[in-house]
Amino acid sequence: MPRSYPARTSVETLSTRQKALDVNLDSRRYGTFAEIGAGQEVVRWFFRVGAAAGTIAKSMSAYDMKVSDAIYGRASRYVCRERLQAMLDYEHALNLDRLRETRGDTTAFFAFADTVSARNFHGTNQCHGWMGIKFQAHPRDEDSQIIIHVRMLDNEAALQQEALGIVGVNLVYGAAALNHEPELLVDSLLDGLSTSRIEIDMIEFSGIAFRHVDNRLMSLKLVELGLSGAAMFAADGEVLQPSEFFYRKAILVERGSFRPVCNVNLDMLRCAHEKFSALPSVEGKEIAQVMEITMNNLKSSGEIDLRDFLARADVIAACGMPVLISDYFQYYRLAAYLCGFTKEPIAITMGASSMKDLFDDQYYTQLQGGVLESFGRLFKNDLKIFCYPIEDRESGELVTSENFKTKPELQQLYEYIRNRGDIINLDNFDPACLKIFSRDVLAQIKKGDPSWEDKVPTSVAAVIKSKAYFGLPT
Repeated sequence: MPRSYPARTSVETLSTRQKALDVNLDSRRYGTFAEIGAGQEVVRWFFRVGAAAGTIAKSMSAYDMKVSDAIYGRASRYVCRERLQAMLDYEHALNLDRLRETRGDTTAFFAFADTVSARNFHGTNQCHGWMGIKFQAHPRDEDSQIIIHVRMLDNEAALQQEALGIVGVNLVYGAAALNHEPELLVDSLLDGLSTSRIEIDMIEFSGIAFRHVDNRLMSLKLVELGLSGAAMFAADGEVLQPSEFFYRKAILVERGSFRPVCNVNLDMLRCAHEKFSALPSVEGKEIAQVMEITMNNLKSSGEIDLRDFLARADVIAACGMPVLISDYFQYYRLAAYLCGFTKEPIAITMGASSMKDLFDDQYYTQLQGGVLESFGRLFKNDLKIFCYPIEDRESGELVTSENFKTKPELQQLYEYIRNRGDIINLDNFDPACLKIFSRDVLAQIKKGDPSWEDKVPTSVAAVIKSKAYFGLPT
């Protein structure tokens, strides 16, 4: 008889051993484990708990690169999504070809794979890996798939391998028992672990079992649950892995609420890109541009409003831009995060009004060195800030980085940073954009005042009207 899994609540946690045993005792589940790079840490659990003969068709590890290439084909890198997908496709197809005719009516086949770079002897490598499972939720079902990217944070290789084994069991169990509840599946991935040991910065659901899943919401869930400090997706909704997206590129980030994306947001990015690309250290290099939304912003009204989040994601997508969701409210934390992916220059563009927050020392009370330490961290890797002017509504004065004023006790610090060339004035702006403020546009949308349409890109207006976003009256 097929084994029924216990119903899971958000507070219940099964042990790793119990999860592996539950899968082994489910007579429907049968498949392959293929692991490269850190030993057979996941399949070891299924062998160790007993009853593995009913679950494991094959276990293998192709450590040698030539052997791996002979089986799965050549790849540009061995620890990458491309290699993982080749492993999943090959092993799952092999099981179906060999076993579907004889036991396909009663068996839901699966292939689990991972390709990992655990800590080397000298501790000089990036410790991360790709892990996934391709499976049938029910016998004779169409295929479904879950892919994750993990970063291992333990300082010892043995501890990293142990953590990989646990998260792998969580993934296999989740695919078998929680595929109908993807949010609980995400929540369960670090059962038996903590975010001090493993970070999951990318997850993608696909296939028949997840046909109603919006991977953008799953990316948001990773950050909301603390499984990752940031997550990304492209304009078409495809989930992105940050280290691959930013790999060897210069980076330009615009932070905002994007409720909605207005003409001024695009002008700010255009101006910064023109100045940034002209710097000698950047000239001729590829620049990865991204719009970033912080969790603080998404939670500004309390709990996250998922429709509001999707509205922001859709209007950013209408501009052809990727989205970065981050839990790095302080800019120095964002800078440290991005510096982990590239050695090329990094820039952040912001309005003069946002500069006030940058110099507000209430945000740095957790640092022993306060605002001084925050700037030391922010600018230590030659990061640049491009300042977009703002028109003072009362006086009509143009506030730029040239005449910006902060607290008297911090003004000299500001002048020092600006004179170093770390804060760069954007004088190539479109004057028509200076009178556009997103909060005004949002209010006009909610009132049904049609004048808002002139203040946003045409593609953004079309999305807002077609889906009645941001409270647009219908």
